[in-house]
Amino acid sequence: MSRYTGSTFKKSRRYGFSILENGKEFSKGKKRTTAPGQHGARRTKLSGYGQQLQEKQKVRFMYGINERQFRNTFAKAKKIHGVTGLNFLILLESRLDNLTYRLGFAMTRQGARQLVAHGHILVNGKKVDIPSYTLKIGDIIEVKESMKKNDKIAEALQNNESTVEFVKVDKTKLKGEFVRLPERQELNIEINEALIVEWYNRLIK
Repeated sequence: MSRYTGSTFKKSRRYGFSILENGKEFSKGKKRTTAPGQHGARRTKLSGYGQQLQEKQKVRFMYGINERQFRNTFAKAKKIHGVTGLNFLILLESRLDNLTYRLGFAMTRQGARQLVAHGHILVNGKKVDIPSYTLKIGDIIEVKESMKKNDKIAEALQNNESTVEFVKVDKTKLKGEFVRLPERQELNIEINEALIVEWYNRLIK
């Protein structure tokens, strides 16, 4: 399954969940109670299977990655000592595209992914153009010199709502550091990662 490139609003409305994590997809700041469609369908109570699938899908769309990458990331998380669900979220947060977004260099994860893919981001002084690249604690992320006066990056930094305490950013130098691993309370509280663990535990032994 390829990465979804359609309407973020449509997916957010379908799942009743802000894919952008800021609620801006919803009109007047309120979530609609109906699913997408001409008349809007009533939300029905989901089975356990349906709840697991929905949770997996909404988190996958939030981080903007395809099914194969999502599943492979879970498989890696399962091999790490500790709580699988938390390890999974930490691995997703440790991606270069996500941390570029968290530092405020882009207004969305999709925008951050484009910055990385186009070679505009340096990691420890070297160009890395792989959005899924996993960073380690202490790694330095920087916008390359030729892009430091880019209007879109400046606008993103000015309106930044995504910076969290596990990263540190210097808005003047457009440079940031992955300071530490995130703690669960710092991540989206609407995510129930246990349901994702249940979903993949049926598939990955």
